[in-house]
Amino acid sequence: MGVVLALAFVPLFLAVSSLTRAGFAAESADHARALGRAIAGHVAEARRHRDASELEPLLDAQLGHEVGAIAIHEADGRRALGRGDALDALPTTVEAGRELLQEAKGPRGPALVVVVPAERGPVAALLYVGAAATRATPILSLLALYAGLLGLTLLMLSYGVLTRIVVGPVERLRRAAARVAEGGRNLEVPKTGSRELALLGASLSHMTERLRADEDELRQRVAEIEAATEQLKRAQATLVRSERLASVGRLAAGLAHEIGNPISAILGFQELLLDGGLEPDETRDFLVRMRRETERVHRVLRDLLDFARPAVGAASDGREADAPQGSVADAVGHVTALVRPQKSFARIELRTAVEPGLPAVALDDERIEQVLLNLLLNAADALGDRPGHVSVAARVRDGAVEIAVEDDGGGVAAEVRARLFEPFVTTKDVGKGTGLGLAVCRGLVESAGGGITLEDGAAGARFVLTLPRAAAEEPEPSPSHP
Repeated sequence: MGVVLALAFVPLFLAVSSLTRAGFAAESADHARALGRAIAGHVAEARRHRDASELEPLLDAQLGHEVGAIAIHEADGRRALGRGDALDALPTTVEAGRELLQEAKGPRGPALVVVVPAERGPVAALLYVGAAATRATPILSLLALYAGLLGLTLLMLSYGVLTRIVVGPVERLRRAAARVAEGGRNLEVPKTGSRELALLGASLSHMTERLRADEDELRQRVAEIEAATEQLKRAQATLVRSERLASVGRLAAGLAHEIGNPISAILGFQELLLDGGLEPDETRDFLVRMRRETERVHRVLRDLLDFARPAVGAASDGREADAPQGSVADAVGHVTALVRPQKSFARIELRTAVEPGLPAVALDDERIEQVLLNLLLNAADALGDRPGHVSVAARVRDGAVEIAVEDDGGGVAAEVRARLFEPFVTTKDVGKGTGLGLAVCRGLVESAGGGITLEDGAAGARFVLTLPRAAAEEPEPSPSHP
């Protein structure tokens, strides 16, 4: 309300003030023009009977509180004589035959310059108008006081009326609503106030009753849901006990599957050794490979848990490890040399294409070999007894090392593609696979910050692994020489 009153009275006061000042300014201009004409007439009359030296005392006599300077000009407009402390504010040359009135600044404040034509030459005078203009100040002060008192009275009156009609009922309604929000069951509607506020209170009261009814209904439904939840918890506990027993069997089968891979390799090497006819270097190479596969067996349980809790930069036994590094080229060479002698690869042509100069990756050789071995054995299972081709390709792509394992075994069925890397999902016959192999592979690859995906190959499945580069080792600072 104060803002509204200010917007109403301030422009009115400014307008009246401007008009008042303009009126006094016009009055001052008229007064200056009349005084200038009188001085000019007096000086012109004296110029007829006196010479220039006798005019100076006359001009000095005209100077005073309102007159700051007087100048006499020749017929051509040039100044001939002048007196007064504000003589510098007067023009030295004026236009003859033309009356002039303009504002100026004298030593004592605002002034007006009046030039009046005369018979023997114009007369110019500087007249102070500040005294006349200040007469508007008392009037404007009274006007401002009147407007302020009137506005304050209207503000207090409006405040009282609005408080009684609007603010009071709204505040009572607010307190009633706050009591309902704190747990009250009824909304007490104020009886006084405007008609609109009474209707608003009735609407809020009706809304409160509806909310109370909805709350009672909600409490009843919550009780029913809680009872159903208890029943579901009991049923869930029963299912958990059953699933626990089934998981024990699946875990045992998965353990046999993961240990079976290195054991199959060992058995294959043993058959080759028992057949005899090998060179000493070949025999030693097979024994070394058998030892490596034997050392992998005791790590199988640890590796089976990698897919469930992958952690970059941590060893699988829970100990902190330095940033791991591995060679993809070495791992491909070891794994292909490991599977080629196997019976499952007797009718399979295994091809490798490794780009020279591959950088080290953030996964050690052992785990790269485990992933590749699992993918190659899966490819062999997909081909079965049919002859076919399996390829392993490695290259640098987008700053990482990409490894692709592709076969022509017919691909993966569409119904299991979306869940292929989940635990216990398999496309093999019952008893031939548990579905843990690809889940373990995903856990190992993701633990290094990489990824594994399934794509459609030319005639079968194509698994693509992406492994990030290993963290670069900072070079040791060279010793300084004196």
